[in-house]
Amino acid sequence: MRFVFGKQDIQTLAQTRDRCWLLTNGLGGFASLTAAFSASRCDHSLLMAAVTAPTVRANLVQRLREELEAGGGRTVLSTQEFAGGQAPEEGFRHLSSFVWEDGPVWCYHVWGVQVRRRCAMSYGANSTAVLYDVENRSGAPCTLRVRPSCLFAVKGERAEKAAPVWRDGALAAGEYSVYIRTNGTLTRIPALWEELSYPEDAKDGRTASSPAAVCCEITVFVPAGGTGTMEVVFSDRPSAVSGEEMLEEQRRRQRELEVRAGLSDPAARQLVRSADAFVTRRDSTGGRTIVAGYPFFGDWGRDTMIALPGCLLSAGRPEEAESVLRTFLAYEKDGLVPNLFPESGEEPRYNTVDAALLLVNCVWLYVQKTGDAGFAREAFPVLERIIAAYRRGTRHAIRMEEDGLISAGEGMDQVTWMDVCVDGVLPTPRHGKPVEVNAYWYNALCILRELALLAGADGSPYAALAERVKAAFNQKFWMEDKGYLKDVLSGTAADCQLRCNQIWAVSMPFAMLEPDRERQVVDAVYRALYTPCGLRTLAPDDPQFHPVYAGERVERDMAYHQGTVWPFPVGAYYLAYLKVHGNSPQAARMVREQLAPMESALREGCVGFLPEVYDGLNPGASKGCFAQAWSVGELLRVYEKLEEIEREAECHAG
Repeated sequence: MRFVFGKQDIQTLAQTRDRCWLLTNGLGGFASLTAAFSASRCDHSLLMAAVTAPTVRANLVQRLREELEAGGGRTVLSTQEFAGGQAPEEGFRHLSSFVWEDGPVWCYHVWGVQVRRRCAMSYGANSTAVLYDVENRSGAPCTLRVRPSCLFAVKGERAEKAAPVWRDGALAAGEYSVYIRTNGTLTRIPALWEELSYPEDAKDGRTASSPAAVCCEITVFVPAGGTGTMEVVFSDRPSAVSGEEMLEEQRRRQRELEVRAGLSDPAARQLVRSADAFVTRRDSTGGRTIVAGYPFFGDWGRDTMIALPGCLLSAGRPEEAESVLRTFLAYEKDGLVPNLFPESGEEPRYNTVDAALLLVNCVWLYVQKTGDAGFAREAFPVLERIIAAYRRGTRHAIRMEEDGLISAGEGMDQVTWMDVCVDGVLPTPRHGKPVEVNAYWYNALCILRELALLAGADGSPYAALAERVKAAFNQKFWMEDKGYLKDVLSGTAADCQLRCNQIWAVSMPFAMLEPDRERQVVDAVYRALYTPCGLRTLAPDDPQFHPVYAGERVERDMAYHQGTVWPFPVGAYYLAYLKVHGNSPQAARMVREQLAPMESALREGCVGFLPEVYDGLNPGASKGCFAQAWSVGELLRVYEKLEEIEREAECHAG
């Protein structure tokens, strides 16, 4: 999709912070600044290099100061806020447009000079290019001056104020180096320091400012009536690839991704492009993985298993899905799969009850998509070990109880996706039998029953246990008087809270409820939890409902799963709605109508992406990570399903 933002969208300094852009390199590295090309977060960067893919990252070049000299006057084109009372740069006042399509493009007009800026990032390398096109109709010569501001800091941390040095053709500080290649005139200057302010972080209690070093100036001279171009390429190692080549490769890759997915809806095609940002290499395992979200997160097991079906299978990338699955199958231990792969060789963290069950589901979806029976047979022994471990009991008090249902969690362990612990307080204590975990458990048993046929094994024990689980689930979770499911079986008041977790008891490939109960669940979720931006995590009439997600970490964490809207569960809601309405063309039309605001959501926050969360009461402004993998992936699955329903309807009509 092509997103155009004009003067009406960027009239004030605050407005320029409302939107940002993101380019990634398939390693976990990225480039991301605001719509006005400023850094309003510590994690904003023109070159955030992945030192070790995907999560050991360093902020090398954070932003550029840009100044235009023409007709005897000087003005800044760059925009930036500073700490310590220094006046901000307000170049956005000359910004005519910010456009996003294959990448970000800005157009400035001042004194009869037009300056166009474009950016690209190399795939598979820590390299960012900034390209300038200058058309000088001012009647006098003009000069564009660019000064890079370098942090040389670990991602998310305040930089040390130690002057960088030029070493072996690169600007270096400590263990980090930046190579700067340009067709402009580069002049080295004594280090100057500026204290960059991060207002988007300050309001959340994160790093509020950091010093940045300016050590060179790059210029291009353009005569009166003439045009000029300048490109500046920043890399963490020597590179001969030009900025134009990087732009062309960026465009080509985006087009290829769209073709591979084969989806026609413009929003779906945009989500296919966006999904690519999260798919990265993992150096420690040698395979592919999925980063949970930018700018804060790494790759986590649960998030990966939820994002994989949409970000890879719906996007037409089964080979990479297989690579991710092989990694997690190889790291199965005690029936669990890692929720976190440490970078320094320690034991992976296996602190999740749902990731292993979701892995079983991802194997099933992969086999259904590809027909790869060989992979099913190869994976089957690992899947059997997962089921066996859950039956006998494993870490974090994960075990099957006498009724066949799964119980999990003890002490301060939070092993479902509602996993916050705040200073010894569990805002969402879900120890016991969580509803979605048992939906995943039943689904996994049914999958083992089916895969046993391919593996030449006896699937009848899985079928028998699945029936036992189904009976217990319907008996113990269903509340006839309310017409929906309990959230957890724990013997506490939390059991009957109306939460979004029950939607997965309808949307999974194998579900336990009768059609009438499925419809009641979908309707209950719609009445209390549905918003166009996502599902609320708690009903608004609950005394524990938090209407706003904001403030210091403790405040945010207390609201995180207590009403805050999450986009990713709404994907399951739409799939469940389609299911209970027979996947009919009429139901598809209704979902399309409800998805109509998606273009607006893609324009807000990080352009072309969907965020982690929104406020619970009045969602609309993105919060948390500005680009979240499972938000993109789950909505992409919905678009894929809609096109499948519509194709079938056309075939029947024909």
